[in-house]
Amino acid sequence: MTTASRTPDGPAATSGVRAVLALGSNLGESRGTLASAIADLTGGGRVRLTAASPVVRTRAVGGPEQPDYLNQVIEVATDLGPYELLAHCQAVEEKHLRTRTVRWGPRTLDVDIITFGAWTSTDPRLTVPHPRAAERAFVLKPWSLMDPSATLGGVSVAELAAGAADLPGLALFQEG
Repeated sequence: MTTASRTPDGPAATSGVRAVLALGSNLGESRGTLASAIADLTGGGRVRLTAASPVVRTRAVGGPEQPDYLNQVIEVATDLGPYELLAHCQAVEEKHLRTRTVRWGPRTLDVDIITFGAWTSTDPRLTVPHPRAAERAFVLKPWSLMDPSATLGGVSVAELAAGAADLPGLALFQEG
């Protein structure tokens, strides 16, 4: 069972909070970027990979005309607090040359915190659960493939994926 105490920066994870992260890339060698980003996210010992979805190819949702994305969802266990995890995710994005010039524009890497244990937040800096996750097949479908029993807001992630508007543009990624 996860235990957490409260700090000014959110709950402090003392025994391994489970978090779900969504990764996406549509610039550069996206498949390699996702694999490298997972290694970077989980390589320091404070964030441990517990599960990973298959990679899916998806059309861009929102934003300007741009290439398709490769997306993947991972579950991690961490002793970082939520804002520490956010800073860690952003540092990995920066390592992969992420720039933030156009909202929902193309990117080398995007890492979003979808859930952080049972913790919730409406802070604009870190809203958890992620505010658009429940309507995005590029998050929901790989998450449901990774964890068929997952729920978000009390609803099956697989059911949410089935109703997502962007589901028709999603396919399992095939190497080569």
